[in-house]
Amino acid sequence: MKIICVGRNYQKHAAELNNPVPEIPLIFLKPDSAILKKNKPFFLPDFSNDLQFEAELVLRISKLGKGIKKGFAHRYFDALTVGIDFTARDLQKKFSLAGEPWDLSKTFDGSAPLGEFVSKEKLRSLSDISFYLDVNGVRRQTGNSSEMIFSFGDIIAYASRFYTLKTGDLIFTGTPAGVGPVKKGDNLTAFLEGQKVLDFFVR
Repeated sequence: MKIICVGRNYQKHAAELNNPVPEIPLIFLKPDSAILKKNKPFFLPDFSNDLQFEAELVLRISKLGKGIKKGFAHRYFDALTVGIDFTARDLQKKFSLAGEPWDLSKTFDGSAPLGEFVSKEKLRSLSDISFYLDVNGVRRQTGNSSEMIFSFGDIIAYASRFYTLKTGDLIFTGTPAGVGPVKKGDNLTAFLEGQKVLDFFVR
């Protein structure tokens, strides 16, 4: 399976990092070794001094597809959750300034904690899904699928031009504003439509 991720999919997040708003989805991949399930703790890596959280809506692909049309994209995923795209911000900045690929800053082991999936049939509207992230009980990020620059349909249609989507693949759809650093002992809890789907500690 593969993890497809979208960068800068919320205008306010692009602004907080002083990045331009993209005209097409910015795609990168994480390996399956990045996944952290069942609320297992995340261990801070020794190669970064600025490890930051990015909470995102995550789609679970349920059907094989290639060259999918936007209008049919909803048929290709069956559930959603909230995941964290952990980013070594110091490495990302270093690589970006040097004009080098910054994949290592986002694709390392354990960099994609994944919440419990909720069937899309239980959600009132795919275009109006609220989610938020608390760190140590304090609200840090709040987002809604209605605020995304590129919708679920846009992302699936674009990504499937390049990659065949397979059952079990995951799509991280981008993070809203409010990203920030984590430290040892932090407790991250994420909610989808008010339901807690992720709850883990940083070690």
